[in-house]
Order: sequence, then structure tokens, then C-alpha cells
Amino acid sequence: MPAPLPLPAGLTTRPLTPDDVDAVAGLLQAAEKVDDTGENFEADDLTEWWVNELVDLDRDGLAVCGEDGGIVAYGTTLAPPTFRDAFAVYLEGRVHPEHRRRGIGRAVLDWQLARGAQIHAERHPEAPARLSVGVFETMPGLAALVEGAGLTAERWYRLMERPLSDLPAVPSAELVPFTWERDDEVRRAHNAAFTRHHGSSERDPASWQVMFTGQRAFRPELSTLALVDGAVAAYALVYVYDSDTRATGVADAHFGQIGTLPEHRGRGLATTAIAASLRAAAHAGCGRASLQVDSENVTGALRLYEGLGFTVRRTSVSWARALPPRS
Repeated sequence: MPAPLPLPAGLTTRPLTPDDVDAVAGLLQAAEKVDDTGENFEADDLTEWWVNELVDLDRDGLAVCGEDGGIVAYGTTLAPPTFRDAFAVYLEGRVHPEHRRRGIGRAVLDWQLARGAQIHAERHPEAPARLSVGVFETMPGLAALVEGAGLTAERWYRLMERPLSDLPAVPSAELVPFTWERDDEVRRAHNAAFTRHHGSSERDPASWQVMFTGQRAFRPELSTLALVDGAVAAYALVYVYDSDTRATGVADAHFGQIGTLPEHRGRGLATTAIAASLRAAAHAGCGRASLQVDSENVTGALRLYEGLGFTVRRTSVSWARALPPRS
């Protein structure tokens, strides 16, 4: 494990463990009051994200601890196994608000960048890599930190929302709810739909399950598939995060994955699937719908979502450091 820069007196580091999820969830809840990301993590969410076959938490997670052993900051370096143009390593972490402006964040980031470079060398040295940090525009301190470390702002992602009232009509199409018998068909459709999207990746069955339909938040009954000749041509997959519901008092139907096979674009199938899922979510008692879109999406998705009544609520920026192939 790379060694971080020297920390303020009394602070120590160690690998993260699954037993740390309660402490980190508490740290994130305290940070959310300052950072206003709209994300509300509980211990079960972190367990699902960190304790699985894709993550080596002992090597890829760092805890910064105070003199009493409590966690005051953490960092992770998470790298899904599949990629297209560049091997992606995502750097996530946070410093407790009471311990900011002490150099801790820079130490954690330096550790993440070093560990990310190691992961690149260990797993895919033959390919270029991209070390990425997602920064909400409500976090200017983190933006300054990553810019000072030499990362470059690459993409802007809009979190869009709409109330579940005055819903759009559902155009005529062959629509069915998601069923588990079609899970792998949807995975393959997703891979085909996103071949031209920045940072997209072929999802193998294992990463598809861990990152998407295997999540506790996934709601198959709210997710819609548009069929053409009996096969999936477009899809809208919906998630409801119980931790967000408890924090805000509003059940949010989050559209995690939306896509259309290239040969079926221009027919309004994704719009139809979204409209059907909006109605299903409203019927199930959700009060709001949300989604995230790359502002430079090659299919013009931002305009599509605006046409469905979604408006921008927050913006996050992907800052990145590109690494060349090592062999």
C-alpha cells in the first residue's frame, strides 16, 4: 500500500475494513450537511459498494484515524474490471468537516493517485488509464484540491429531477416490466447502446450484477423494457435508495441506466420506456424522479430529458489524470 504524505500530529492510517462502514457512514452524513451532494449513505450502502468480488478493500481503501481511533477521513480506489478506451480507476473519499484545511485531504488524494497508478500497473499496464475524481460544484475546496494536484476537468454531469405529477403520456409501443429472465439480454443491450459514450465499458455479468441490477435499490417492477419483434430494443432501469428516502422523506425513482440499441434510435423508444416508468413510480408512491446525464452525451439525451420535464438540480464534474500504457 502506498504511504500517504505526512499527516498532522496524532493522526495515523490503516487499511479500511468492512467493519468501518458504520463509522464512514457517520462521517459522510456529517459531511453532507456541508457538501450538499444530495447523496445519503448508510452502512448497508457502503457494505454493498465495498464488500464484493470487485473490490480489494484491504489494499484499495485507506482510513485516517484520530488519537481515539475514530475515522476522520477515508479514501478508496475502485477499478471495475472492464473498460473500452482507457482503464478507469475511480478515487472516492471524504474528510470530516471538523478536520478540513489541515492537509488531510491532500494526503489522502496523494495516496489514491499512487495506489491508482499501482492498480494500473498491476492489472492493465498494456492500456492507457484514467484516474478520476467526481466533484460536485457545491464542493469548491475539493475542486481546488484536485486541480492543484494536476487533474483536469473533463466532463460535466447534470443531476436532473422532476416531480411525479403532470406526467407525460405513454406513446404506443410494446412495453414490458423488467424480468430476471431478460437480465442478461438487457446487459448485452446496454453494452451495445453505450459503445460511443465517454468512459463507457463492456459490463461482464459479474460487474453488471454488482454495479447495477444486483443492487438492493434496484426496482424491477418500476423498470421498463421496450421490445421490437420480441427483443429488447430500449430500457429504463429504476432504483429507489432507502437511505435517501429516510434522509429526505421523499421516495426518489432514480433512472440509473437508460439506453436504446443503435439500430432502433430515432423511434422514441427510450422516451416511451421512461414515460411508462414514471407512471409506475408515481403509482408506487414515489414523489420524485431523477437521473444523471453527461452534458456532452453523444445521443442528445439532455434535450430528451428536458422534453420529459426534468430540470437540472445539481452538477458534478469529473476531474481526471491520464496515464499512458506502461508496457
